[in-house]
Amino acid sequence: MSQDIRTFISPSCELLAFGEPTHLAPDFGRIRNELFAELAEHGFRSIALETDRAAALAVDDFVQEGIGNLDAVMRDGFSHTFGELDTNRQLVVWMREYNRRRPAAERLAFHGFDASTEMMSAPSPRPYLEHARDYLGLDLDLAGLAGADERWSRTEAVMDPAVSVGATPEAERLRSIADDMLTWLYARAPELIAATSRAAWLRTRTILTAGLGLLRYHKEAANPIEDTPRWNNMCAIRDSIMAQNLLDLRETERPRGATLVFAHNSHLQRNPSSMWLGPMALNWHSAGAIVGSLLGERYTVVIGSLGRDDAIGLGEPAADTYEGLLQRQIPTWGLTKEVAPARTRTDQTPEQGVFPLDQASVDAADAVLHVNGRPDL
Repeated sequence: MSQDIRTFISPSCELLAFGEPTHLAPDFGRIRNELFAELAEHGFRSIALETDRAAALAVDDFVQEGIGNLDAVMRDGFSHTFGELDTNRQLVVWMREYNRRRPAAERLAFHGFDASTEMMSAPSPRPYLEHARDYLGLDLDLAGLAGADERWSRTEAVMDPAVSVGATPEAERLRSIADDMLTWLYARAPELIAATSRAAWLRTRTILTAGLGLLRYHKEAANPIEDTPRWNNMCAIRDSIMAQNLLDLRETERPRGATLVFAHNSHLQRNPSSMWLGPMALNWHSAGAIVGSLLGERYTVVIGSLGRDDAIGLGEPAADTYEGLLQRQIPTWGLTKEVAPARTRTDQTPEQGVFPLDQASVDAADAVLHVNGRPDL
């Protein structure tokens, strides 16, 4: 067992993924911040969080250039209510201070790599497509085609295929326009970059591809098939968007240094992800599985393990579970490659959002970071 994460990173690693077993245990965000501060001194120049990629551009503007104010950035620069987490606020404040007196090449960059999709809603693609339209100087009435934003974002549009607008003629037209705009964004890249900047071109590509991702997600929400395959496809689409975003941001960050990625284990693990959604058993390839298959040894994944957490009502794990074995080995928190075969714990509840360790996820990981969580230690 070692506390130094660098001992688990090969020289070829470009993307170091650190997973958490639940979003509700703040210890993982605190440890992430400590690890990133350490890694920044050893060549890492960016971090990517499980939050909307387009929205996160505002966070990057703040940490790199001081644009905007902290409260607005935490409100508008995060999706999934992650801007309300103290550990995320602490990360943003620390990154801004780190960057304040450093040249651009040495500054730390902040990225989101998720789509702005919730289990119960996904937003309208309209503002994303309008940004690209304006950058390209086109005359298109996208608002007229999209209609009211609430048509897209309401819960029924995701839960009920018959109510979704994702397969309407207007949505099909928007997808065609968005695809054409992406083509012309590349076709006109030399003149566009000369007239604006490479950063403005990349920003537009990020926002436009985010809009295209939403259109694909809404299209699957409108698919009139059984609920289990429909939800399975929606999970797969979300993670494929995540994977594409990670590959895109690595294209940008590669000359500057490696990237730390932080998200739920289910999005970063190399083995297929699975979960129960009510009576539906869902299985799909995670972003980590996709990226890992493409990057090989350039992708390293450390999955998170939680022993107990009194704040969310997660008690001490049974001694014969993976977490129970790790509880006896690790008194506070620590990294290890050695995890003996054990039983998967079953004492968690859906409200806790805890995905316990199992043999497949342990076998596919490069290391496990276990948080003991016992208040007496």
